[in-house]
Amino acid sequence: MIIKVTGRHLDVTAAIKEHAQERSQKLLKHYDLIKEIEVILDGSADKQKGVEIIVSAEHRNMFVGTCVGEDLYACIDQAVHKLERQLTDHKERFRNRKHPNA
Repeated sequence: MIIKVTGRHLDVTAAIKEHAQERSQKLLKHYDLIKEIEVILDGSADKQKGVEIIVSAEHRNMFVGTCVGEDLYACIDQAVHKLERQLTDHKERFRNRKHPNA
């Protein structure tokens, strides 16, 4: 599995990159078919920072989690939390599609 961390209008430090990779690794516990995770960190002119995490899985499944805030570390955590929710919901729907009432 490939994890890419890129910065847009922002210099990505080693600590931020390590934090993003560490948090992104947690997504593998929720869904096994993940091929690639791309973390895009955005720092604009004002104090707001943005994080967008794009997860590419098998069977052309794409999941996106975004967050905007002042603290980059907190934004990474919130975006990963959103993706955890998306992945678990998708996995449950996929498992229970033949037996929706069971």
